[in-house]
Amino acid sequence: RKLFALPFIARLLLISLSSNHPKYHSKRSIHTVLEQRIIISIITIFTTPLLLLHLIMSFSLAAGGSTTRASIPGTNTANPAAPGNQRTTRPIVTGTSVIGIKYAGGVMLAADTLASYGSMAKYKNANRLVSINPKTLIGGGGEYSDFQALTTLLRKAALEDRCTADSLYEEDGSEECAREVWNYIRAVMYNRRNKMNPLWNDVVVAGFAQDKDGSTGEPFLGLVDKIGTAYGDDVLATGFGSYLALPILREKYRGDLEEGEARALLEDCMRVLFYRDCRASNRIQIAKVTKEEGVLISDPYELDTSWDSASFVTPKGEIEGDGGW
Repeated sequence: RKLFALPFIARLLLISLSSNHPKYHSKRSIHTVLEQRIIISIITIFTTPLLLLHLIMSFSLAAGGSTTRASIPGTNTANPAAPGNQRTTRPIVTGTSVIGIKYAGGVMLAADTLASYGSMAKYKNANRLVSINPKTLIGGGGEYSDFQALTTLLRKAALEDRCTADSLYEEDGSEECAREVWNYIRAVMYNRRNKMNPLWNDVVVAGFAQDKDGSTGEPFLGLVDKIGTAYGDDVLATGFGSYLALPILREKYRGDLEEGEARALLEDCMRVLFYRDCRASNRIQIAKVTKEEGVLISDPYELDTSWDSASFVTPKGEIEGDGGW
């Protein structure tokens, strides 16, 4: 600020001295006035670059960083990990478990429709099972806005894949298989993790793999977490489901499960999660992927639940040998 005012102070001082000079109004004062103007010009020439530098520094500091940063905080694309950029440090609106299972005819996923704002049941009709293309289904837990962003990205990639010059002349019009979508999500998650800006989601991918000849292969079920760790299995679960539902799925899973058996098993797991997970809901969706019908996602419906268990009605201290609270 002192530097900013220096040229103006010098001008005022010299003008004041010249106006009070006894010879100011005489003819002999012409040389004195010229000397003063020369001095003012020299001071201005030397102080103007400093003034400009001061202004540039002031604007850059007001923007919250160096002069190379954009004026909007958190938009430094040149250095995504730079201090001051805003990153997801904790999820805000979240969905809980997604569970999946392979069965004889395809793959099936289940998830509830609750999105929680902290511990508050904020949104009760949030769809967390989404079709990416006619052959691939994904389910997401974690930050719901990140899941929406990922879904938009996947659908955009699928549209671009269909609109390339090669795809216009392909007779089969094949879509990306589930394994390709799973690998793409893995790359996206790992890339965002390395930039310290993760998508705060655990994503389950269901569908069919593709054989070398391009035909539809075996059922595929894979999971990708928020840091890019990816793996596949016959049964999968995210969130609290990895603790409460996965043991049930592993115990009762068979490779020859029929569709009705797989659906009943997923409903049992979702019921247990509703009882034991305070972020879960009894309003759920079931989705399946088959070779014949492709992706089918059910409308939301409510599970039948029962709260008349002795451990729910009477405290443990009043029941002999009961395992309640």
